[in-house]
Order: sequence, then structure tokens, then C-alpha cells
Amino acid sequence: MENKIHFISITGKVFKNGKVLIVKRALHEKNYPGRWIVPGGKLEKSDYVNEPPNSDGLWYNVVERALKREILEETGLEVDDMDYLVDMVFMRPDGIPTLVIACTCKYKSGEVKLCKDLIDHAWVDLGEAKNFDLIDGVYDEIRLAFKKLEK
Repeated sequence: MENKIHFISITGKVFKNGKVLIVKRALHEKNYPGRWIVPGGKLEKSDYVNEPPNSDGLWYNVVERALKREILEETGLEVDDMDYLVDMVFMRPDGIPTLVIACTCKYKSGEVKLCKDLIDHAWVDLGEAKNFDLIDGVYDEIRLAFKKLEK
């Protein structure tokens, strides 16, 4: 039987005053060192097991909780108004597939304070985003997010 292990990651296009937040990965990072991305990270069991399930043992809004936690941990910012944007799957170098759920969200509060795995940040509009060494696909997601917000 095929291996069923996989990771689930959530990313957020954080919007504030018509611009989106991008962050630069530290040079010690294994994947994409020194490249620009949007904040996010892996879903963790603690994103739901510490919360009470409903009467059928189900947890709801896990992705939203995980995204809010990841953005706060990585950038020090609080966000709200999360909305699904797009998803994709990639294979990690170790062969484990990762599902990435990309979302949009709005800045709520806080000042940017980057975690140890990030070394820079910028608030950019769509034109400015083209000038950064973004990981493949991130610009397309940012473009899609701006288009969605225009509606």
C-alpha cells in the first residue's frame, strides 16, 4: 500500500492598506534559503487537540487557527477575515508530499517582529512584488489574491 504520510501547510497573503506582506527566508533554511515567500507553516496537532471537539468528536476552523498561529509566530502580527484562495501540492526533497492551502487575510494588529527563520520583510503592491526573488508560484498567488480583493 502506498505511503499515506503527508504534511499540510497554510500560507497567508496578509493585506494592509492595499499592500501584501512578503518575508525573506533565512540563509540557514534547508528549502529556498534567502528567497521571498508569504508567511505560513505546517498544521500541527496542537492546532486542534487542545480545543474541545463538537459532540461527534470533530474540530472545525482548524486551518484558520493554524494560519493565525503561524502568522503570529513568524511575524508578530494578528490577522482576521481569512478566506480560501487556492491550493497546491509539492513533493519535498525527502519524498513527502505537502498540501499547501493558500489564503488571504487582513492585518488586524501588531508590529512586524520576525522569527529566527526569517530575515526581512516588505509590504508590497502587485507591481513591487515582481522585483523580489519570490519562490516559483508565489507571485501568481499574490496576483490572484489582489484580483480576488478587487471584486
